[in-house]
Amino acid sequence: MSIYRVFEGFKLARHPLSALRIVTLLIAGLVLAGCSSSMTRVQTWEGEAATEGSAVLEAPGEIRVTRVNGRPMGNFLMDDLALDYDLLPGKNQVVFSYKTIWAKAGVVRNGESKVYVVETEPHVASFTAQAGETYRFEFDKPTSRRDAESLTEDFSGAIVNSAGTEVARFELWDGQAPATPARTPVSGDTADSGAATVQGDNLEQLKALWENASEEEKRAFLRWAFE
Repeated sequence: MSIYRVFEGFKLARHPLSALRIVTLLIAGLVLAGCSSSMTRVQTWEGEAATEGSAVLEAPGEIRVTRVNGRPMGNFLMDDLALDYDLLPGKNQVVFSYKTIWAKAGVVRNGESKVYVVETEPHVASFTAQAGETYRFEFDKPTSRRDAESLTEDFSGAIVNSAGTEVARFELWDGQAPATPARTPVSGDTADSGAATVQGDNLEQLKALWENASEEEKRAFLRWAFE
């Protein structure tokens, strides 16, 4: 797909595009045109990595990680992308919610949302991460909106390691950050630093998210961009 095709899309759109969507489409065009980028992960700390390396927590699209060790995680272009979170070895507290979007069947009234949004209360899992290990969220995934809505009353599951061994259970978050530092600060770390960053500038972030997306997610994004 060429940049020319992207601009042709501007001409064919029925409604004026906002500046944000124009920029988004340009970036999507650059990615589709074949701009290469290395896959990046969400770094959950400020500063340099520990010399012994890091662990990885794989979060599916339904899981929104909001805090790691008291540090807010950044917002991303699309809510339902699967992301990998780099964790430093040692104790880690991960705060997250389950969130899914379900299309409404039948006629939607003018001004009414076309989807149902199902989101649980924030939950937390605390575990000791080992360098080089990969962890993931394990829970029963609903197959219908009704099943998803039941999770708002009782969302249970666990963090498991690469061998499938449970390392932490989900618990309702009480709003408290870790009482003690979850790890020894590394070089360049500061206690009052802001939200965690994804390596690279905004363009690199968007390109990384695009490469993480499934084919269905990419099609849905392009439909949104040109609607």
